Amino acid sequence: MLLPPPRRSPPPRSPSPRHPVSLLLLGIATVLAACAPKPDSGPVVVSAIGAAPALADPAKGRLDPSARVLLDATAQGLVRFDAAGQIEPGIAERWSVIDNGTSYIFRLRDAEWPDGRSVTAADVVKLLRRQLATQSRNVLVPFLTAIDEIVEMTPEVIEIRLKRPRPDLLKLFAQPELAIVRIAQPGGSGPYRILAQRGPVVRLRPGFDPSRAADDQATEPSANDDARLIGERAAMAIARFDAGHSDAVLGGSFVDWPIVLETRIAPISRRFDPAAGLFGLAFTSRDGVLASPVNRAAIARSIDRAGFTAAISPEWESTTQLLPEQLDSAAPPALAAWTQPLAPDERSPRATIDAWRAANPGDVRIRVALPDGPGATILYGYVAGALLSLGMAPERVGPDAPADLRLIDEVAPYDSARWYVARACQPCSGAAQLAIEAAREADSPRLRAQQIAAADAALASDVAFIPIARPLRWSLVAPRLRAWAANSRAWHPLNHLRTDTN
Repeated sequence: MLLPPPRRSPPPRSPSPRHPVSLLLLGIATVLAACAPKPDSGPVVVSAIGAAPALADPAKGRLDPSARVLLDATAQGLVRFDAAGQIEPGIAERWSVIDNGTSYIFRLRDAEWPDGRSVTAADVVKLLRRQLATQSRNVLVPFLTAIDEIVEMTPEVIEIRLKRPRPDLLKLFAQPELAIVRIAQPGGSGPYRILAQRGPVVRLRPGFDPSRAADDQATEPSANDDARLIGERAAMAIARFDAGHSDAVLGGSFVDWPIVLETRIAPISRRFDPAAGLFGLAFTSRDGVLASPVNRAAIARSIDRAGFTAAISPEWESTTQLLPEQLDSAAPPALAAWTQPLAPDERSPRATIDAWRAANPGDVRIRVALPDGPGATILYGYVAGALLSLGMAPERVGPDAPADLRLIDEVAPYDSARWYVARACQPCSGAAQLAIEAAREADSPRLRAQQIAAADAALASDVAFIPIARPLRWSLVAPRLRAWAANSRAWHPLNHLRTDTN
């Protein structure tokens, strides 16, 4: 097997015991260097940070990031996202909204299952009802309660009837979790078909599209149109790209960004998305010292969020507000009292906690749930430092373990302030919960906006959530993938990475 040609860039820094990430990348790169570099044409090779891709059922719970990419590539929904994160047709070729926004009518295009059978309105209705059923664990179900019925009108037309208008409904239906997919007889209507899978590598080829059949100039996809999707941990994906053996790395977050900084990957290949969403710590326990909002505020005030974000990336800005902007709330984003300078007669955060400890002797242990990875270790350092400064004993636990503080790092699936207040309530005060529920049940946009504003203000007063920043999302992109575009969804469909694919 041929060795890759030598690089023209300066040699890498010599790894040392102080740079474990460098040592790891050097070992991985050595293995990858035994393979010839991928040419500038042919199939696109994409690494998705996560486990080995599998065609998973969204009704059974949250999907692994690589599973989301695979599902989106092989099973489109009624609509889907394009390269810029905007809505484009999926199985539905067109749609209309009537009855003051309470009825969405979709006309289906010609589409086929992997076995060649036509996708019908009955198929779509059955599969969507399953995803939205009461017993479904689909992560989008809590935000789709306005749906009253999904009905087949003709073999090519379905109607989704709503109890209340929801302007952002299409953005939810464009998410991979609402792809039209069969699990018992695996697959969807494309745009890709699974040709083969070997370990973490899935080979995909654009599927036959009946809408092309009348075009005499249409040609069947070839191996050059293929995509290879690899689900792997971040260090391996980054090293693969650095060695020139993949075209893109998708799904990067703050957790793994420090690894990229240890490589020689050109800045032009390092891309960031202006992701909208939540990045902060939710108080998941209200026991002991955390029962008081004053004590929760002391913790929130003590975290050096600006120092943390700067330690990850100088361009990453911190925030102290839950909502990124007003969105569909009736008021500007609420600011908690702890975000303001202390008045001369106010206690310092340490004094507040010391007063509580004087009345409640004993050690105070705070469990902080975080993912693995160097970025999360940096975050833990700042959170632990704040807790120690208050006389508390921090303990790092896994992301799914019982905890007192839990990181929420999520991109918003749609542009409503209700998503932000609902996700930040884990738990929250009774007033906030009532306002969140009232916003969900509101019959008019005006009443909904008022209740969202009330929920935002109640969450700020309750100190249920500690905002730190907006989600950091990055990709590594080779020059040949000219269609890659940054977007607020941080979503990059495989069929929209090259300008020569649809």
